[in-house]
Amino acid sequence: METIKNYLEAMFAGLPDTAEVRKAKAELLQMMEDKYNELRAEGQSENTAVGTVISEFGNLDELADDLGLKNEVQEFNDAESANPRRQISRDEAASFIENRIRKSLFRAVGVMLCIISVACPIITSQGDTQIVLAGPSLMFVCIALGVGFIVYSGFVDSEWKFIGKQLCFIDMNTASYVKERRKSFEGVRAICLTLGIVLCIVCWVPCLLFSASARVTIGPALMFLLVGIGVFLIVYANSASKGFDMLLRVNDTKTISGGYGEPAPSEMKYVSKTAETIVLCYWPVVTCLYLIVSFLSFRWDLTWIIWPIAAVSYRAVVINCRSDD
Repeated sequence: METIKNYLEAMFAGLPDTAEVRKAKAELLQMMEDKYNELRAEGQSENTAVGTVISEFGNLDELADDLGLKNEVQEFNDAESANPRRQISRDEAASFIENRIRKSLFRAVGVMLCIISVACPIITSQGDTQIVLAGPSLMFVCIALGVGFIVYSGFVDSEWKFIGKQLCFIDMNTASYVKERRKSFEGVRAICLTLGIVLCIVCWVPCLLFSASARVTIGPALMFLLVGIGVFLIVYANSASKGFDMLLRVNDTKTISGGYGEPAPSEMKYVSKTAETIVLCYWPVVTCLYLIVSFLSFRWDLTWIIWPIAAVSYRAVVINCRSDD
């Protein structure tokens, strides 16, 4: 029966999300289930019964009149002829997720190397001339490696560039698989974000501990190291998590299959153009505010409070800016 349900989902995936289409889909599913159960009761094998049901009820063009969907099916066929959509299979979705995680890792390593590169001239600043000169050299080597990782991460998913550029869709079976993978990744994401934020908050501690030491440069160096690791965890967790959302949002939001994922902020309807601008710019503004306040005050132990306040406020902003029409 699972095969029949998946086939039905693919049949109706591109039809408009209306009450008539949903009713017809439910009726056709009931007819297919009844026929399947009848064939099984007659002694036919599961594969034979499934094949018979699909061959008898699997052509939506032939059933359009009986289901009262002639206009909807015709519009769908015309749209498919003009702009054919590509279905992303479950296997392709699994490959995309693994690829996205690998890309996120390369990107996060690149960002981390760029941040911790500053520690190189700090550590070597109290040595002799050769050691002092080696610091900036090591810094540029780290930056070069970091940029290399970031650039390479852009090529890792080159085979998946069609997502976002080409019309695609996933069926309910694939969507369920992606949701399960996202759910299993949530634990990893929570740990990475928590540790990343904690490391950014406590990064000033080494400066305090080594402030009276003869090796006073160790404190600032360790600070950038902690910040680099913290940012690595945050970038990795968020970048990998976005891969699941990308797959769940490939469907046309106006079709039945469009309900598999939450709409992106850019796909939401807003009460006004100003409200849309506020929502889309919210997190970039919060990030800039956090960095500005943190670097000006150097109170990383306190400025983290900006994030939970911003998270709570964001929900209120979206509710007031989003239109229900």
